[in-house]
Amino acid sequence: MKTRAPLLCIGSAMWDIIAHSSRDLRPGFDVPGRIERRMGGVALNIALEFARQGQAVEIMSYIGNDPTGDALVAEIANAGVGTAFLTRGDAPTDTYLAVEDPDGEVFAAIADCAALERTGEGVFAPLRNGLFSSIPDTYSGHIIADGNLPEATLRALLSTPETASATMVFVPASPGKASRLAPVIEAHGGRLYVNRTEAEIILAQGFSSAIDAAEALTEAGADTAIVTDGPRTAAVSTNGQPTISQTPPPTEAHTTTGAGDIFLAAHLSAELNGASPNAALAAAIVASCNHISSLKD
Repeated sequence: MKTRAPLLCIGSAMWDIIAHSSRDLRPGFDVPGRIERRMGGVALNIALEFARQGQAVEIMSYIGNDPTGDALVAEIANAGVGTAFLTRGDAPTDTYLAVEDPDGEVFAAIADCAALERTGEGVFAPLRNGLFSSIPDTYSGHIIADGNLPEATLRALLSTPETASATMVFVPASPGKASRLAPVIEAHGGRLYVNRTEAEIILAQGFSSAIDAAEALTEAGADTAIVTDGPRTAAVSTNGQPTISQTPPPTEAHTTTGAGDIFLAAHLSAELNGASPNAALAAAIVASCNHISSLKD
């Protein structure tokens, strides 16, 4: 039996500092709430969920040699994600800071990905250096690349011969970075996971539904486009196949941070395990709803 190549998640891996307010937020107001630190970053969130789903997965990112970086690497490994291909250095470990309102929606956020952006193409050097000794010539599994990677780095990843046989999966880090993926999708295709707002930014037009957005993305070059829209209908459009859609059940939200990452990992993992398109979408919706409704300690 042929061993499946490990999933590769390339992009941000950092500590998330999440402040959750128990009252409505207004600029300049000091409000009560709770603050927690947890593993985060788009690529790492996805990798962690893959590991929970029982998938073999490696993370490629930059993490500093500082104490916070050492602690992060240890926790990543304990969670079942491979850390052998991380890039380490003297620059501080990146950090994400978010403030959530009482409904778990992000009120404001800052992603300090400076070290990852400076590392550039170095973040996927293990692919070029042949460090995957069990995978001959080219990598033929799934590469999930997040939008925290600069556009130049994404283009370099796609032009690397070692990725020629890979299935490329793209996910924006946020609406603010979604535009980085527009030229990549147009030139390369691949699979794209976005929310409706990100789809509107990528295509520079508005959409009334996830269905319309998903179909427009495949028309623009994506091989498959999976579009979510908060509590509204989510859709999957694949070239040559009927578009499918499902609506999430009513869910009490406690946090929305990372929900899209959980959705992606659950959806792709279900497909890899042989689920039908409708079953995979249902599994992704359940996983993301469970995430946003969970109460953190």
